Amino acid sequence: MKKIAPIFLLLSVACMTSKVPHSSQFSETVFDKQGHRGCRGLMPENTIAAMYKAIDLGVTTLEMDASISKDHQVFLSHEPFFNHEISLQPNGNPIEAAQEKSFNMYQLDYAQIIKYDVGLKPHPRFSQQVKLAAVKPLLSQVFDSVVAYCKQKGKPVPQFNIETKTTSKTDDLFHPKPEKFVDLLMQVIASKNMGSKVIIQSFDIRTLQYLHQKDATIKTALLIEDFDKKPFAMQLKDLGFIPTIYSPAHELVTALLVKQCRDAGIQIIPWTVNDLATIKSLKKMGVHGIISDYPNLFNQL
Repeated sequence: MKKIAPIFLLLSVACMTSKVPHSSQFSETVFDKQGHRGCRGLMPENTIAAMYKAIDLGVTTLEMDASISKDHQVFLSHEPFFNHEISLQPNGNPIEAAQEKSFNMYQLDYAQIIKYDVGLKPHPRFSQQVKLAAVKPLLSQVFDSVVAYCKQKGKPVPQFNIETKTTSKTDDLFHPKPEKFVDLLMQVIASKNMGSKVIIQSFDIRTLQYLHQKDATIKTALLIEDFDKKPFAMQLKDLGFIPTIYSPAHELVTALLVKQCRDAGIQIIPWTVNDLATIKSLKKMGVHGIISDYPNLFNQL
């Protein structure tokens, strides 16, 4: 660690001088309870019904994934194709695992996409999930629906943590290149005046870098699946700026990592934690929030 300490110190200074919104905009007294894909453990993922249920359970942030259709509509989906675990074709037939990537939504207009059901098929890994007819909603519809629902219920509007689903290997095949993807996403966000409510997260640093260049006031989250043999400071160096949130797989969280994030002025919010004991352990360790498929667990803290 001694060899990378100077890099880390420089990044810490950058954090203090940057215009990027950092953890100072978050209350240390508020533990950020994020419902993963709405609340995937309880309702069909990335659907408006899942967002409503998460709001009822008291989340402070709705986590979701964005994809792009052939006609450049921004809608919610974890994959850019119809996942065989959750999707039914317009004729009601299931989609086989071997053929799911041929159901490429970047090659379909949104009017075609909403003919597929993504809520009725029993999920093989989430037995508690309520089954109901559902389609992949437009991000604009999610914003409008959530705001109206919160007003109806007398609840504060939560944050929206939106993941850009891009990789360099699938540019222009399953999604547009990062610049176009981010531009389309931010057009929707701007049209609904949601800039102050969104966090843009990604494993693909290209989308975060482009967004930061375009608008450094938008909150960002760097998603980390593994350390890829690179320590924390080098990951930030590769990114090139200090994100608002560092969001690792929960198995990667250590007391040292929590301290590094706090010292750099970065929120640390791990994913995806689905048991109460681990949530309690991570909270005690000092993380700023948790992303969970089961946001009902937060009420047991």
